[in-house]
Amino acid sequence: MKRGKPLKRTKGAREEQRRFLIYCEGECTEEQYFKGLRADLRALPVTIQLGGRYGEPRSLVREAIAHKERAPHSSADRWTSYDEVWCVIDVEAPVPHPTLPEALRLAERNGIGVVRSDPCFELWLLLHFQDSFGYLTSDQAQRALEKLGACGYSSNRKHLDFEALRTGHADARGRAQALRERATKVAEGRAVNPWTDVDRLVEVLKASRGRRP
Repeated sequence: MKRGKPLKRTKGAREEQRRFLIYCEGECTEEQYFKGLRADLRALPVTIQLGGRYGEPRSLVREAIAHKERAPHSSADRWTSYDEVWCVIDVEAPVPHPTLPEALRLAERNGIGVVRSDPCFELWLLLHFQDSFGYLTSDQAQRALEKLGACGYSSNRKHLDFEALRTGHADARGRAQALRERATKVAEGRAVNPWTDVDRLVEVLKASRGRRP
């Protein structure tokens, strides 16, 4: 008896994962946040690899570029390129990082995405719980988040409870967008403290199901 062709198995086929590489400037807070987000996105076809931490924007972007270039030849990266590479950068205040303009130009030339917070990443976390319109130094933003006591943040040990942030994401995104709209009106597109667009990266990660270049 002649056998027919084997049936192709289509049910339950897994979507190809979209690979992201994220480099964070901060010591621990950003890394803890994106690790928490990565755990939340496990049901999506998304791989998030966290790179090293570097103290200033230019070095951060340079290392992200180097990692992007070596990934296809690296066992640590599964011999596979990343679909998108991002850097998470603090502007810092009252004195901005002097290498920031150069870092932004370098990132643009090499296809690296950048999200910024002015003064620092802690502003994005603070927006999960309250509005913030007045000028903030980096130290003030960190102390405001710590004083709030809502997500276990401590400026000394840089601890973060991601669980406490989960339900506030929509509010944080709305507040961040409002700050950007205000900045555009005040300074014709230039970032005005306080200002952040970390929500852009978060939304890209959440919307990445089934998207390929």
